[in-house]
Amino acid sequence: MEAVEMTSLKRPHSEDAVANVDEIKRQKISEESSKTGNNSEQSVDIVTEQPGKTLLEDKKDDIILNEEGEEEDNELEESDEEGDPESFADMMKHGLTELDVGITKFVSSHKGFSGILKERYSDFVVHEIGKDGRISHLDDFSVPVDVEDPSEEIFTVLSNEDKQHLEELQLFKNKETSVAIEVFEDTKEKRTIIHQAVKSLFPGLETKTEDRDGKKYIVAYHAAGKKALAKVRTATDPRKHSWPKSRGSYCHFVLYKENKDTMDAINVLSKFLRVKPNIFSYMGTKDKRAITVQEIAVLRITAQRLAHLNKCLMNFKLGNFSYKNHPLKLGELQGNHFTVVLRNITGTDDQVQQAMHSLREIGFINYYGMQRFGTTAVPTYQVGRAILQNNWNEVMDLILKPRPGAEKGYLVKCREEWAKTKDPAAALKKLPVKRCVEGQLLRGLSKYGLKNIVSAFGIIPRNNRLMYIHSYQSYIWNNMVSKRIEEYGLTAVSGDLVLKGGTAVHIEEADVDDYTIHDIVMPLPGFDVVYPKHKIGDAYKEMLAADNLDISNMRHKIRDYSLSGAYRKIIIRPQNVTWEVVAYDDPRIPLFNTDLDKLEGKPPPILATEGKFKALKMEFSLPPSTYATMAIREVLKMDTSIKNQTQLNTIWLR
Repeated sequence: MEAVEMTSLKRPHSEDAVANVDEIKRQKISEESSKTGNNSEQSVDIVTEQPGKTLLEDKKDDIILNEEGEEEDNELEESDEEGDPESFADMMKHGLTELDVGITKFVSSHKGFSGILKERYSDFVVHEIGKDGRISHLDDFSVPVDVEDPSEEIFTVLSNEDKQHLEELQLFKNKETSVAIEVFEDTKEKRTIIHQAVKSLFPGLETKTEDRDGKKYIVAYHAAGKKALAKVRTATDPRKHSWPKSRGSYCHFVLYKENKDTMDAINVLSKFLRVKPNIFSYMGTKDKRAITVQEIAVLRITAQRLAHLNKCLMNFKLGNFSYKNHPLKLGELQGNHFTVVLRNITGTDDQVQQAMHSLREIGFINYYGMQRFGTTAVPTYQVGRAILQNNWNEVMDLILKPRPGAEKGYLVKCREEWAKTKDPAAALKKLPVKRCVEGQLLRGLSKYGLKNIVSAFGIIPRNNRLMYIHSYQSYIWNNMVSKRIEEYGLTAVSGDLVLKGGTAVHIEEADVDDYTIHDIVMPLPGFDVVYPKHKIGDAYKEMLAADNLDISNMRHKIRDYSLSGAYRKIIIRPQNVTWEVVAYDDPRIPLFNTDLDKLEGKPPPILATEGKFKALKMEFSLPPSTYATMAIREVLKMDTSIKNQTQLNTIWLR
């Protein structure tokens, strides 16, 4: 098998590469195309569009080919503030391309073709695969019957005014130490329901019944002051009368969400349930720009209470409830199953068949996708390199300095203030969103001073700090894998590495025929890995040396930043690969039913037998930490970087 070199991917748009646009726009595309005239055989276009929005808004929201299902370390907080579209395009001129991060090879030989990814959110659906190999589906809204559950009336027995006062009491936002709720229908049953409602809906509050002036009141109060609210209850230390002994301590459920990432969804759920987010657990984070289905566990919240949220939350649904004695752990999943629709494809039937057969039989290069490296002019791997070099002034400078391209206005002002004054407090005042990485670092610099950057940087949550050095490892890995494929092609050679029982061993010359490219792994650099015993081992050393790093000493003065390294397969062959080409006339119609559609009894979409457009619907399963965008890249032969997509589409901005 021969590796295919990546060629220029900047072919201008043709009319059949875009759906649902008027003829004037098509004519403009044609005019622009005739000016540029680059017709590389393997070059492709991809347009990302959503009905109901302007195309320029889509640029910002959907042209990013995100990796739903991949567990990523995302920055602390991003604002949803809209920038102006031309500024976004300008920003992307300074972004990264695949070439910048070592993504240069293909393994298939078919000719590339174009298509539209994520014209609708429902065109990209991710189902989590649990550790038992079962694919998570939302297919049941029923609540487990439990005689000890309170009645549905607990959700309606309190007035909105009562709920507001109770929430203020729960959060210590008022001066009163209790809230009294008058019982108008004084029966034991009514009082019991009010007691249950308060304690179920407002964790941390206790209740008692009091007589006042001949009237009955339920009085809510904190049992143990602020400690009661701050304390995270565990299975061994629950609230004393809130959970039946016979029931598992964790309610597991399937979360179906649209256009929300996992942490956003959990933050919303915790807000509505009035609990802390850390009582939720999950096996992997799912990204925003898709429909995703995954399992979640929550400590001592009833299925009844969770199911009630379906009546008041948009963009997600909860179902498939069960009680178990254990939470979920990150990394326990087997992977993710993807259903992807590429609309308005231009490939012939033969091209599509060649591409999909290659994906099923050979697979794709297991590159780290573009989202691993950030979207601005300062890539995350550069910050990671500075951390490993122990160059803390450079770390501070890379994160805080002004950068080319457009950013949110407040970030621009913050960076300008920092460049002008080097005063962290003054720069911090320019940020309305303090929980972004820049805000956290400035807060740390205000606290510890400019001479103690290490401690200031340490204020940033650990996962976010490690994101930078993991990005650097990924950058090295991508480059080395491209070099390995360029040097030795797609066959196993002496000196390559394979895993045996979790241990990496070198292939000896006599054993080469026992292995294929699908067995070969490559190391992410670290102190606890071995390197290939051929030219690529030397290439690792040379690349790290060029960055003033010693491959034989990857331990850092600060333990958190010491890299142990890991191994990653060069080629991934997706499982359960299926595909079909479907015809359609209306770009707005869904081309298959989601879990929610099926639950709601919607009939399957009626597809045209000979429509104006063709779409490729494909399904495949991938292991964790594998990028679906890299599989799609192999099928279409496209550059998945935002910069390239924006450059391909800047004609819309003129």
